[in-house]
Amino acid sequence: MTAPVMAPPAPGGVALPRRGRRPRRRSSLSRRRTRLGVLMVLPAAAMLGLFFLWPLVQTVRMSFYDWPMLGEHTWVGLQNYTDALGDEDFLAAVGFTLRYTLIATPLLFVVALVLALLVRRGTRAARAFQTVYFIPVVIGMAAASYLWMYLFQPDLGPASALGERAGLLDASQNYFATFTSALVVVLAMVTWKVVGLQMLLLSSGLQSIPVEVNEAARIDGASRWQAFRHITLPLLRPTLALVLVFSVAGSLLAFDQFFIMTSGGPNNSTITAVFQTYRTSFIQFELGAGAAMSVLLMVALAAVSALQMLLLRNTDNA
Repeated sequence: MTAPVMAPPAPGGVALPRRGRRPRRRSSLSRRRTRLGVLMVLPAAAMLGLFFLWPLVQTVRMSFYDWPMLGEHTWVGLQNYTDALGDEDFLAAVGFTLRYTLIATPLLFVVALVLALLVRRGTRAARAFQTVYFIPVVIGMAAASYLWMYLFQPDLGPASALGERAGLLDASQNYFATFTSALVVVLAMVTWKVVGLQMLLLSSGLQSIPVEVNEAARIDGASRWQAFRHITLPLLRPTLALVLVFSVAGSLLAFDQFFIMTSGGPNNSTITAVFQTYRTSFIQFELGAGAAMSVLLMVALAAVSALQMLLLRNTDNA
């Protein structure tokens, strides 16, 4: 065996052995792992850039042009944005979208929270109920819209016939002919379609709360409502923020259900902001104006995401 190479004497006079070339080997292994990680992530990054970042850049670019479907496009600067903010149809669509969001968000949250509390104990019946109620989530929004439109068809829909037998509905009534009834049917469909996911998220948040905390509160004399209000809800804030942002974002981007079930009627009263963007871009063939509307919606969604981060940060600091 060869003796280890000795380093120059330390200030105390004792020579220390050198460690050899292990740091170089480690750095080489680290570089290989880094390259492998980059290669593994590269396909996903390419897909993200091709199908999200590039269309996003093109949409922002188009919003500064008068861009017809056919013909030359010309630079107009911020004209499309000023026109969108002054467009009565777009403002009416934004107003209806906000009203729909204010109704759908608390409705979905309350129903999902009640269902999550019902399945909280984790019994077999609760797990079966949770599984069955989650099934509509995997159905596409377009398929669910066509299904509910068929259910409430006058004189043909099974829901109308059953409602008439129960003395609650009129089978011959067209529930998509008036604003109130059409909105109620759409809200019922969205609740049936979406609330299962929110129930799953809330139930996961409830299960993460230690049982000992509630038991200690009950021992101290707190009622179920007091324990739920002062213990469960504060500990559930991160999940509540996530569910809230999902619900608000989904409502602001509502399109399929109104496009299929109401076609924007009656009298263009159920046209959402995304629906109006679609009409401007692909019916009126004003792609630049539609792109400007899309960018405005994107800014609104970015504000919602910022609100989510603010809520989560406040929760961490609490």
